[in-house]
Amino acid sequence: QVTLVESGGGLVQAGGSLRLSCAASGRTLSRYTMGWFRQCPGKEREFVAAISSSGGRTVYTDSMKGRFTVSRDNAKNTVYLQMNSLKPEDTAVYYCAADGSGTYLLRDSRYQYDYWGQGTQVTVSS
Repeated sequence: QVTLVESGGGLVQAGGSLRLSCAASGRTLSRYTMGWFRQCPGKEREFVAAISSSGGRTVYTDSMKGRFTVSRDNAKNTVYLQMNSLKPEDTAVYYCAADGSGTYLLRDSRYQYDYWGQGTQVTVSS
């Protein structure tokens, strides 16, 4: 069992930046592929990015490539999501999740992640 806690959300103007953190406890994060998802108001939870257990591989949803960067520090048991050039449509609750399957794949379906944080609100004003 791993417990995830997101932080770093808040209110930012369009064009601004935020860095979200996801801290883990209970088990070492280094064994898990990690994902970031978001849920915009009135919409399904959608994939944002994923990072391999070592941090050597990443994948992003096309609309976020070049603006968002996922990284991790396994020594600190923390995963990050750096978000730049934020747009009002990025307003959402952002969640981190851990894939406990041990797969080599970086998966983009929320149903394939086993552990979730409580989410952190990001609001981008125009």
